[in-house]
Amino acid sequence: MTAYRDRVVLVLSLALFVCVSPSSAQQTPSLFGGQAQAEQPASLPPDGSPTLLRAVELRFPTQGNVASVEFDTYLYHMQIREFVSLPSEGRWVPYSEATEQVAIEDHRRLWDTGFLNDLWIEVIDDPYPNGVEAKRIIYNLEERERVKIITYEGSDELKTEDILLNMEEQNVTLRLDTFLDPATIRRVEGVIRFLFAAKGYMFADVEHTIESVPGGPNLVKLTFQMDEGPKVQVEEIDFIGNVAMSDGRLKRRMRNVKERYWLSFLTGRGAYKPEEYEEDAERLEAYYRDEGYITAQIGQPDIEYLELSEDEETRGMRLVIPVDEGERYRMGDIDFEGSEVLLEAGLRVIFDDLTPGDFYDESDIREGFQDARELYGSLGYFEMTIAPDLQPRTDAVVEDGDGAEESDSDEFSAVSTESGSGFDEGDGFVDDDGRFSGSGEEPELEETRPTHIDGSPVVDVTIRVQEGEQYRLNRIEFTGNNITHDEVIRRELQIVENSVFNTEALKRSVRRLNQLGFFEPFEENEVDVEKIETAENEVNIRLDLTETNLNQLSFGAGVSQFDGFFGQASFSTSNFMGRGETLGVSMMSGMRARNHTVSFTRPHNFGRPLSLGTQVYSRKIEWIGSFTEETTGGAVTIGYPLSFFTRVYLSYSLEQSYVGDINPYFESNPALLSFNPFLSDALLIGSGGRRNISKITPSITNNTVDHPIFPTTGNNYTAAAELAGAGGNTKFVKPRLEGTWYKRHTPKTIFGMRLQGEFLLAGNPETIPIFERLWLGGEYSVRGFDIRRIGPMLADTNPEVSTETYQGRTIMGGNKSLLVNLEYQFVINDNVRIVAFFDAGEVQDWGQEFAIDDVKTSTGAELRFFMPMLNVPFRLIYYFNPMRDGVYNDRLYKQEGRGFRFAMGTTF
Repeated sequence: MTAYRDRVVLVLSLALFVCVSPSSAQQTPSLFGGQAQAEQPASLPPDGSPTLLRAVELRFPTQGNVASVEFDTYLYHMQIREFVSLPSEGRWVPYSEATEQVAIEDHRRLWDTGFLNDLWIEVIDDPYPNGVEAKRIIYNLEERERVKIITYEGSDELKTEDILLNMEEQNVTLRLDTFLDPATIRRVEGVIRFLFAAKGYMFADVEHTIESVPGGPNLVKLTFQMDEGPKVQVEEIDFIGNVAMSDGRLKRRMRNVKERYWLSFLTGRGAYKPEEYEEDAERLEAYYRDEGYITAQIGQPDIEYLELSEDEETRGMRLVIPVDEGERYRMGDIDFEGSEVLLEAGLRVIFDDLTPGDFYDESDIREGFQDARELYGSLGYFEMTIAPDLQPRTDAVVEDGDGAEESDSDEFSAVSTESGSGFDEGDGFVDDDGRFSGSGEEPELEETRPTHIDGSPVVDVTIRVQEGEQYRLNRIEFTGNNITHDEVIRRELQIVENSVFNTEALKRSVRRLNQLGFFEPFEENEVDVEKIETAENEVNIRLDLTETNLNQLSFGAGVSQFDGFFGQASFSTSNFMGRGETLGVSMMSGMRARNHTVSFTRPHNFGRPLSLGTQVYSRKIEWIGSFTEETTGGAVTIGYPLSFFTRVYLSYSLEQSYVGDINPYFESNPALLSFNPFLSDALLIGSGGRRNISKITPSITNNTVDHPIFPTTGNNYTAAAELAGAGGNTKFVKPRLEGTWYKRHTPKTIFGMRLQGEFLLAGNPETIPIFERLWLGGEYSVRGFDIRRIGPMLADTNPEVSTETYQGRTIMGGNKSLLVNLEYQFVINDNVRIVAFFDAGEVQDWGQEFAIDDVKTSTGAELRFFMPMLNVPFRLIYYFNPMRDGVYNDRLYKQEGRGFRFAMGTTF
């Protein structure tokens, strides 16, 4: 009885009408039995019957006798129902000690339901009208509060969705219409404090309040009151005990816990999380092992909280980290154990950077392990592991002629020529020069391996290999490709069913799928590899894919000063009908302009990875009062892979331009045409109003960049050459070399670079159309300059038009260009990046050389965010142009030194 939270009271009352009022009996009727009617003798027990259990009753005295849980629910947990007299059935059950024991057990079962705050039992006299003694058992229940409303108030730093998501991850359940549980409330408060601490609010306070709400008995509103307090950020990190490594070197090796800096409000740098510090401590110990300090240890930091800021919004933290560096070791013997698939000689080639006598460097072992894992993985041993076993030498190690080792003291002598050395006189002797002479065989001399080399202790390294079993690939499955056909995915894979499971081929396959851009990026370690229980050494793999929106659809209409009234519509996709085909359709028609383009590419044809692409276009522009220009053209491109990431292309294009309706004023003013080569070229003067450009363009591309929109790693090399002259009346050669590199610097930062060089060759430069010449400028080359504004200029010579506004600002284009783009990207989340950039470029004309003074530069930052509905990144660019002399914008004024631009796509 004392084991329960509340008491069980057995009250034996002698006066029924004193203890049980008629009103309470009406509010809560008895569950079993009841008052017998005097006018029905058959419903009365026989005279002389023992004391009977007449009725059992449930009451809720503290709740107005109203229950929130159904009676049947309580009845399910009560066994006393089997011991109540039932007059209608003529069943008369005596009240005994066994009955009381059942009531006590019912008390335990009801309490264990967790529905109640209090529970006590009363037993009162309730005799029958004929005088037979009887008892009534009353269960008095007080139910727990039920939560009807849950709110989180007091802080803007945490969103309710974040709290609920973290509760789900921590398996903390707090639902509406459930009983109030103090233990669950404490766990919720712990989750909230943890989330605050993750954001740097180490002094956050969380409390809860409970308020009654109308609608039923014991219904409450649960409110969590949150006060985040000052935000705590790491202001200083100090190390004590470090001699070989400076504080700066150690700080640079820490990735999670860092001192705050000016971009902390965006990146969150400066927050302290104990679990992330543990990762940094392991990283520092690994760095020490890379430098030979194999016993180095990083301790737990001492935390010192600094003063509150004046506005009490922030508070600094100082971390003092103890370091025990130990000694720096050199490598002694290097052995391998456990390898059967690869011979020891092969492993020594893989771990060729491990050299006895050098300082121990665990990074060499990691690099060797990576190479070994790739080799083993290509052979199907994807579970292979390698661990270095380090044995520091504590005594001089002796190796006899048989290779056996034994330890000896420092007094050990390698070779002894005195008596008692162990040599028999009949076997020969050792002369004064240490040479052996005699009739017997020369004894094998013992060799000592020292415990120190150049004053540094020595550690023997044993590389222990666990190769595991060789596995074969049984089946490849895909999920999530609701639109993309399975065959589109399979043709990009290098892994093959019913063959050895090649993990390196899987890695290349994942990269190729990411390059398509059809799916959300994923890593090879996210591929589900499942061993088959019914087959020996076989696995199934499943690729859980998430398709992205690749369709771009736009339409509109308007009125333009140049085009008049016009309507336009366009559609493009790189995964047409889920077959991996690229389709683009664009149409714009107006009163004075027309532009229609259709393009289509199939990556596989005739059952082979032979890509075929076509494009046709037609344009017409009516320049009011000047001339009408019509252009039609088309191109065909064929591509074929040389290797998994390398393809060659051959493209042929033909374009015909026609100019008509020329204003007679232009033909009667040759001075104007000589001044403005743009206009002269546009009118096709000297070409009979027609121009045909026939080009063949061979190219080769090697592309390992992991994603087309948000890349993180990989390279892209392209070599191409436009060869115009196979037909047509325009002849030139335009080769181009381009290289792009991406490398992840930290988990949240990426370095990117592009180098590009172009050259234009022609027998007669005067015959080259202006739009075929080379230019730079714009958001896709040098970001801070207007499009096509970096290039050689034609100085004005006509005194009638040489005004201050227009003097020296006619851009002619050049025949050689160099371009450099540098980016450092900060990943905010999956769809947002901040990019710091530096662009530099130069364009020179025929007969001119590249010069440092002619380089144009732009630097700045851009906010790049991805719009899934439009499937293209949007960019807000702030630029600063430190080297812009001699460049004029598209309004023919000097190029601005700084400003903002808005663009779409990426620079490279």
